[in-house]
Amino acid sequence: MPSAKIYYDADADLNLLSGKTIVFLGFGNQGAAQAQNLRDSGIPNEKIIIANRPDSYAEDAKSKGFSVEHDFSKAAQVADVLFLLIPDQVQPRVFNEAFAPSLKADAVIVVASGYNVFYKLLKFQETQDVVMVAPRMIGSSVRSLYVKGKGFPCFVSVEQDGTHNGLSIALALSRGIGATKAGAIASSAREETAMDLFAEQALWPNIIVLFKEAFSVLQEAGCSDEALCYEMWMSKEPAEIFERAAEEGFITQLKHHSTVSQYGQLNGALKLDGSAIRSHFKDILYNQVLNGKFCQEFSAIEEDLEKEGDANPLNKLYNVHGKSELGEAESRVRARLAGLL
Repeated sequence: MPSAKIYYDADADLNLLSGKTIVFLGFGNQGAAQAQNLRDSGIPNEKIIIANRPDSYAEDAKSKGFSVEHDFSKAAQVADVLFLLIPDQVQPRVFNEAFAPSLKADAVIVVASGYNVFYKLLKFQETQDVVMVAPRMIGSSVRSLYVKGKGFPCFVSVEQDGTHNGLSIALALSRGIGATKAGAIASSAREETAMDLFAEQALWPNIIVLFKEAFSVLQEAGCSDEALCYEMWMSKEPAEIFERAAEEGFITQLKHHSTVSQYGQLNGALKLDGSAIRSHFKDILYNQVLNGKFCQEFSAIEEDLEKEGDANPLNKLYNVHGKSELGEAESRVRARLAGLL
């Protein structure tokens, strides 16, 4: 596969944002971080508007000196650039009903997730630009790294080039939030969505199952709940391993482990046949993610996710997993050692 193009500060012109009114729909972790970074990059405060319903997020925006507009239609009318930074599941309803009818014909719509663009759930005018500027870090890190003068990983793409200037604007915005200092990686809504949903529906579910089964086998062998919970995750060793992997390399970080551990992991991995899991992964990717099956399934339960108790499908799933051997054992351990955690 060819290497992705990476854009840096020298590739982006902040002057392209001069005079433009930038509206942020939502002021959560990403909205707060990116709005502040843009302001600190020279975008006048009066040119940044936070569109948010009256709630604690709106109050937070006001406390940070931003103008807040509760009337989404008014915010849409003045937006030259609109950042969509509310949860994926509510974006289509809010954008299509409250923003799209009033947006300028040449507005730039910025998404931080490819989900709703890839599945064509948002209604754009053909003359508008649709770009993705997607930091690969939580909002607090996007802000703290900017303050420290450092960059952060970010995906950038042009999904619809209505003005024929989409890439230049996307790069200017990427630079404004601090992403091009480390390098903004050329990507696409398809790629971002595929990787994101694949991790959530293939990789991590298998890790959950592996931990559950490993816990049961070791419990049957006589290991205590306390020892298992601490050995497997509560010691935070897995977190340290992944941090080392990010810094030094997925395999290279093993050199920080004991010789016994290094040999056991490297030799054991080579003995495993990955063909079955590979087939499973491909099935998830092509027959659940890329073909839109999951999107349809998730769309069917979106309204129920706002409900309380067992009427919420997510609560039901948490209850089921909480009743597993691992879940119940962890509850007992945390209750017993509450004063030490």
